[in-house]
Amino acid sequence: MPVTPSAADLDRIERASQDELRALQLARLRWSLRHAWDHVPHYRASFEAAGVHPDDLRSLDDLARFPFTTKADLRATYPFGMFAVPRAQVARIHASSGTTGKPTVVGYTAGDIDMWASLVARSIRAAGGRPGDLVHVAYGYGLFTGGLGAHYGAERLGCTVIPMSGGQTERQVQLITDFQPTVIMVTPSYMLALADEFGRQGLDPRATSLRIGIFGAEPWTDAMRAEIEQRFGLDALDIYGLSEVIGPGVGCECLETKDGPVIWEDHFYPEVIDPATGRVLPDGEEGELVFTSLTKEALPVVRYRTRDLTRLLPPTARAMRRIARIRARSDDMLIIRGVNVFPSQIEEQILADGRLSPHYVLEVSREAHLDTLAVRVEAQPAAAGDAAARQEAGRALAHRVKSFVGVSVRVEVCAPGAVERSAGKAKRVIDRRT
Repeated sequence: MPVTPSAADLDRIERASQDELRALQLARLRWSLRHAWDHVPHYRASFEAAGVHPDDLRSLDDLARFPFTTKADLRATYPFGMFAVPRAQVARIHASSGTTGKPTVVGYTAGDIDMWASLVARSIRAAGGRPGDLVHVAYGYGLFTGGLGAHYGAERLGCTVIPMSGGQTERQVQLITDFQPTVIMVTPSYMLALADEFGRQGLDPRATSLRIGIFGAEPWTDAMRAEIEQRFGLDALDIYGLSEVIGPGVGCECLETKDGPVIWEDHFYPEVIDPATGRVLPDGEEGELVFTSLTKEALPVVRYRTRDLTRLLPPTARAMRRIARIRARSDDMLIIRGVNVFPSQIEEQILADGRLSPHYVLEVSREAHLDTLAVRVEAQPAAAGDAAARQEAGRALAHRVKSFVGVSVRVEVCAPGAVERSAGKAKRVIDRRT
């Protein structure tokens, strides 16, 4: 069974006093603001527009005077405009999908990758992993940060990594059965799909070697945690992250408490704000989660608006604050199998085809524990009577969405008038998940 860490196992900062932690945060925050000001034209311009300078930060509370950063800022400076080091010093680039077919680009220096690996290692250790564990990584590898982030962190902890990546469900079951890993890192919805595949093959998922599951990249509920733990007989822990801040490893739950991801506050300073006014809210009140990086070199972020709605909770197992389970988002973004999808992305691909009208709806459902996305879009009147043309338009739209957004969709091209109209703001998303 997993072993909870002793105080001697932890990094010193994980058991530091609040005074020690806040002093470290203030020193690192001053460096990060100055680094952004000196090397990123966007930040210098936005600070000047807000009438602030890095020297104005005299206490942690002064951070509230600085402007927010949004995903739109990263898109506007595509591809490398937010980098704070010369491109030749960037050791790796990751990216997530953007609303115009262009991804949100994140760069890492060698130092950033080292820091990231250390924090994912810290996260795995907090979840109960130990050196020598065999870790099955079923997050996707590539531009998505999940696979490589988990991989480097597990190696840093001293684990043996199985870099399986996503998909090939039958083979996943075979390798779990044959290699006998003790830890799995994957999306929670895919973990339930694996449970179903074990059952299809006549195997008992509770009989596997798995003892720890570290799940992230999509929202999940306590009910899903309970189902995963019951079906596999393991401990299910929540890891939190987003590519714009670093990737997985911004925070992670601790095995001994399972009471929400601990934010690694020595590297990421969290705030919760009123999403409408931008006012900083006291700990315990629900609002939008905002992060400022404290040690990132290639792409520092200042007050980055995550759009995740949650609460900051007091420390328990570690000296740092926790976040409550993400309840919702303050924007219209969907997360489908770990891929960020905005309705506007789908709309852009619809409008690129003259056979399709702008009347559409997205239907999200859950089949065999995996989220699926269907697009119902009306044909233009000129194409409505040609069944072959409608079918081809649907195939072409599904291909473009897969190519530019990165998610597979089912497309139904309907007759004109089939999509319900709204007297006010159009209802673009129907969520049929329970």
